Amino acid sequence: MMSGARTGPSGFIHTLEESLIALILGAMTLLTFANVIARYVFNSNILWALEVTVFLFAWLVLLGASYAVKVHAHLGVDAVINMLPEGVRRTLGLIAAAACIIFSLLMLKGAYDYWAVFADLPPTSGRWFPTGLDLKARSQSFYEVQDVPMIGALRFLEDLINYGDSYEKLPKVVPYLVLPLSMLLLVIRFVQAAFQILRGQTDRLVASHEVEDELEAVRAQQGEHG
Repeated sequence: MMSGARTGPSGFIHTLEESLIALILGAMTLLTFANVIARYVFNSNILWALEVTVFLFAWLVLLGASYAVKVHAHLGVDAVINMLPEGVRRTLGLIAAAACIIFSLLMLKGAYDYWAVFADLPPTSGRWFPTGLDLKARSQSFYEVQDVPMIGALRFLEDLINYGDSYEKLPKVVPYLVLPLSMLLLVIRFVQAAFQILRGQTDRLVASHEVEDELEAVRAQQGEHG
């Protein structure tokens, strides 16, 4: 569900997010179509197409999850919530937001720890909450993906994180960057949602009603033909 027109920096960021998600979806479609044509028309194959599509799908889902929080587009059941007084709804909304923030912070820690070793960075110590940096963790910056060839514009990573050794394939640090990035965005979105509830702009995390909108559209259409 896309929101209305926006202006200023927030509008630019909103448009950028929508454009990035649309670009990823378009790239997946074009790449899959090109691979089908190559296979069934030219009896060939784009070797790295499937792996790139999988990575793009992961980026689409993970970035889309945080964006859906931002525009209140996640699905939810609010039949019981709607029967409660406004003050109770806001209190429950804040409790839900706090739980989601804690959950997303745990996901952020896990995502960073998983990605950090591929970026030649120390992961955090501590099982649940960061208690410092694990400087004894073994770097895995030399790990590469299976099929995607190395991109020339990213050769600087060889000196930056791989101690000058060349990459034949794309290093895993690049596609896996979406893990900490998307979880950080998820934390930010849940914090923003909590402030919206505090300011009285809404009383819940999920504010979309696609089914109700569809029913209203059907009723309006039936009224026109009635």
